[in-house]
Amino acid sequence: MTEDMEALYPFLYSQSTDLDAVMSSVRQSTVEKVDEIVTLRRTVLERDGDRIAACAEAMAESFAAGGRLFAFGNGGSSTDAQDVATLFMNPGRMNGGDGRPLPAFALTADIAVVTALANDIGFEVVFARQLAASAFAGDIALGLSTSGNSRNLVAAFEEADRRGMLTVGLAGYSGGQMAELGTIDHLFVVPSASVHRIQEAQTTVYHALWELTQHALGEGR
Repeated sequence: MTEDMEALYPFLYSQSTDLDAVMSSVRQSTVEKVDEIVTLRRTVLERDGDRIAACAEAMAESFAAGGRLFAFGNGGSSTDAQDVATLFMNPGRMNGGDGRPLPAFALTADIAVVTALANDIGFEVVFARQLAASAFAGDIALGLSTSGNSRNLVAAFEEADRRGMLTVGLAGYSGGQMAELGTIDHLFVVPSASVHRIQEAQTTVYHALWELTQHALGEGR
């Protein structure tokens, strides 16, 4: 673990007390990370831009028909899922006008439900069981994972498919098991092996989905 941390942040483990050298190393590390995420975001846009727009159109159609969004993920992706729900529910002002609040829920928000399902049945069903209880055909299931291999996300997407929901997946690396399912309507894979860069790029993707969905709904008013 120490070796991994030293590889990521060598300036923290340097024996030198030269402050200028430390700050120079910090700046270089920051610039390299910024360059990396900018390049990754550009790659995702060039490869998936049209698909992101098509997904947003489908999401807008779902919302216009009374659909709701259910977001879910584990660990850092659980906070992203909560951010997705907050973004759609409470958009604030956008482009000089009022964003349209849309029904969206994070399946990690009710800790009593999550821990009850995990304790009584198993953690792999914490999202699928909530969808089975609350979701209907035409609703949206949006799941985030860095690896694409989270068993509870796979189970949730399988349940969402059975219920006729619109499914949207965000994964990293090469997509993992999420890419193998073949039942996720719109899957966006961030081609990186860095968890940090994957999550940063995924944040960009779901913000783009939100803004494009708002635009599509605005045109339909």
